[in-house]
Amino acid sequence: MASKDSIVALSSGRLPAGIAVIRISGPKTRFVVETIAGSVKDRFTTLRRLRAADGSIIDHGLVLFFPGPGSFTGEDVAEFQVHGSRAVAAKMLETITQFDGVRHAEPGEFTRRAFLNGKLDLVETEALADLVNAETEAQRRFALRNAEGAQSELYSDWRRRLIHARAMIEAEIDFADEEDVPGSVSDAVWSDVSVMIGEIDRHIGGFTAAEIIRDGFEVVILGAPNAGKSSLFNALARREAAIVTDEPGTTRDLIEVVMDLNGLKVRLVDTAGLRETAGKVESIGIERARAKADVADLVLLLEDMADPAPVGGIPGGAPGLRIGTKSDIANAAGGDYDLVISSKDGSGLDRLLNEIGARAAAAVGEVGDVLPSRLRHVELLKEAADFLRAALSGHRQELRAEELRLAAERLGRIIGAVDVEDLLDVIFSQFCIGK
Repeated sequence: MASKDSIVALSSGRLPAGIAVIRISGPKTRFVVETIAGSVKDRFTTLRRLRAADGSIIDHGLVLFFPGPGSFTGEDVAEFQVHGSRAVAAKMLETITQFDGVRHAEPGEFTRRAFLNGKLDLVETEALADLVNAETEAQRRFALRNAEGAQSELYSDWRRRLIHARAMIEAEIDFADEEDVPGSVSDAVWSDVSVMIGEIDRHIGGFTAAEIIRDGFEVVILGAPNAGKSSLFNALARREAAIVTDEPGTTRDLIEVVMDLNGLKVRLVDTAGLRETAGKVESIGIERARAKADVADLVLLLEDMADPAPVGGIPGGAPGLRIGTKSDIANAAGGDYDLVISSKDGSGLDRLLNEIGARAAAAVGEVGDVLPSRLRHVELLKEAADFLRAALSGHRQELRAEELRLAAERLGRIIGAVDVEDLLDVIFSQFCIGK
């Protein structure tokens, strides 16, 4: 899909920096490069003087030119690598956008053109965004695997199997008198559909792990006022993120920090102290604390061993650990705790971090697994599975074939490749009908 205009943008990070990368894509790319930098060799890095419209030198920099369609966007693409000052980048962008037919790129427009030109599908596009935003090793590995096509290949394989299945059913219905068409393919087709339903359901079940990889394993700290919640929060965050005083009810709202624990993103949430008698504002904080605990991946229920204050069990029955605090001034005699810690002298904190890390890793499983990475994938996969169940339980072959078509169409929506010609290609390539 050819674009009439060319686009340009600063593709590197915030300035000033050591290097600024300015990328241009579109039909005017070669003309712009040769005007500013002179002739360059395709796919080779060349050091050039970069000149403004009046002939003055803007900077000395590296130039790379990638002719389409063998480029990221599928169009002619070039990169200027210049010194990373704001002035140099601004002058380069000003010079490039003075050419007719060249404009500043809109957000995501380079990737959009890559998709429209068939260089990426929708899932790979989403994975590329995840890779750019990756904060942890698990996020990087997960995004890279999907950006390289593992997720797309899984959906494409399911879709190919459904197109083939429908082709067999259609052939049995419409071309039963042809000698090239087997007498009955239904048993094999519906057996594979049944297997596929199980595969899709198991894949959907991995979405929770994918959410944890992308959004983080959420750990909520609960306990009575002065149970040591904020002290533990600061100790784990390794900074004074929450106010710590002897006055009960200091924390009124949810406070959150993000940690990288063994390559996994962990979101640690401090909450208001749980007690019956509280003011209006503090009561709102307590309700928020309980609501947050209801949806947490792990709850740490803290109790001051020097002055125990019962607060009941873990709300909602969420996975949790009972933590005895202030072991530096008290002992655990008579207490039923999973772990005993002191935020003041650090005792027990390593064991607690190891336990959180182990539970996060168990929740995620093997990062190399192919998992649905977006809610829209899950919704379309569920619809596809429902259509397959309807096809499996149906009686009229025509209607069952239509259910297969709808299921394949939902899978096609995930990757952005819905092609009605695929069905005819399969039929005529396999059965030699009409010879």
